[in-house]
Amino acid sequence: MDCHICNQPTSSFLYEHSSIKYYHCLDCEYIFKDQKYYQSIDAQKSRYDLHTNSEEDQGYIDYFNRFIYFVMPYLDSNVSYALDFGCGRSTLLGKLLEGHNIMCHSYDPIYHRDGIETNKKYDLVVSTEVFEHLHSPKDVFRKLNTLLKSSGYLAIQTQFHSNDKQKFKNWYYHKDETHITFFRPKTFEVLAKEFEFKVLGDNGKNIVILQKS
Repeated sequence: MDCHICNQPTSSFLYEHSSIKYYHCLDCEYIFKDQKYYQSIDAQKSRYDLHTNSEEDQGYIDYFNRFIYFVMPYLDSNVSYALDFGCGRSTLLGKLLEGHNIMCHSYDPIYHRDGIETNKKYDLVVSTEVFEHLHSPKDVFRKLNTLLKSSGYLAIQTQFHSNDKQKFKNWYYHKDETHITFFRPKTFEVLAKEFEFKVLGDNGKNIVILQKS
């Protein structure tokens, strides 16, 4: 099986507790589940509908603020128009960005299908806890590239795996049935190079920010 990101050969390993097969690319450090475990949008919606996050919950607000506080220092003062891609049911992240004078549209393929302004380009696209669900993350990256202005920013949050198979097996993150693709900072470096972005920084844990060249 070739890697979906860099097209190099992968090695496979089995998670014994579930018999799920994973593929690991040693070149770009991307890991993905065997495609027979990918879920339909309806199956994913059934799980997402169980989420009970309230926009009034301070812990939920703090969660998004940590993302915003990491990203904001990388942005120039002209950033005023953003898209929250894959926002889920809540539009809280967009509302918090608006508190920083960044107008934000919120798009989600299940809950907010009309959220993308098709006739304009965005200064910033944010995507939190989305990429681990994507059947074709490279295609989505390509799509987000088309939505950004020249020199626009792309900020992504998804948990980075350790690049160690045994630690991966013990990691909680892959055990969510809707989580099928797993990344490292190097994976985003490879995507950035192909689509002519530059990586501005990452927090070593779960956030990376890139700028379109």
